[in-house]
Amino acid sequence: MRGSPAVSAAALAVTALLAGCSSTPFGAPVASAVAAPAAMSAPAHAGGYLAVERVEALAGSVPAPFADSSAEQAADRALSDRYRAYEGGDRWLLATAHAELSPRLAAQHFDCALNARFASAPTPRLTALFDKVLKDANGAAELAKTRVFRPRPVGVDPSRAACTTVSAAGRASASYPSGSATVGSAYGEAMAALDPAHAAAAREIGHQIAVSRVVCGMHYPADAAAGEVLGRAVFAQIAATPAFQADLEAARAELAAVRATGLTNPGCAAERAALALPLP
Repeated sequence: MRGSPAVSAAALAVTALLAGCSSTPFGAPVASAVAAPAAMSAPAHAGGYLAVERVEALAGSVPAPFADSSAEQAADRALSDRYRAYEGGDRWLLATAHAELSPRLAAQHFDCALNARFASAPTPRLTALFDKVLKDANGAAELAKTRVFRPRPVGVDPSRAACTTVSAAGRASASYPSGSATVGSAYGEAMAALDPAHAAAAREIGHQIAVSRVVCGMHYPADAAAGEVLGRAVFAQIAATPAFQADLEAARAELAAVRATGLTNPGCAAERAALALPLP
């Protein structure tokens, strides 16, 4: 694909989406001897479904990124560069929306997948569930980042545009594995559990949140791929906890109340158009 997609009426509708198709998996990372900077330390973890020891073990399961100066690293960076074609277009604007992963708002990314409008009724239990999933998934990803350091695309090239405001410190922060991809994937799994009839569509949105980080230039494709794998692994352990199962039942009652309003997200057509764009 050459050049940026044109900004259209669909793009404006995507911008209006607080949350929100076929997908191609990113390449898998390979072992590397890259060392993390000595100043980096493990982040604290508390308040999720999983014990600290489980989060640490999950973080330790993440393979190292591509070796510096390797052919795989060069190919990953070249693929990342091809995503520049989306700057300013429909998929870029959707990626901007996907950058919002706070528990209170992130459920709205799944409006179209679940044929619901999560802003139409209170969902405190679902928000609490997402908050715990976020803590576990992001905690594992951030801990994994302390083991090795891979710079972000926007860090390697300071002139590269990001679809959200990024500080100098943010550009210089670690890229592997993608924390947003980890969280997005775990959210997708949680939504699939919440509404099994729309499980495939929910998981696809979780995947597209990971793709959005590559579109944004915040992560390389391999960073996002590793984050997705980690997010699914985190959720698999979350799903086995009695606390999650109890919260899930309460969240299902909220989903029923949301659907009872009869409202749907008016931006779904724009989302479908953005996701239909071919990726590099």
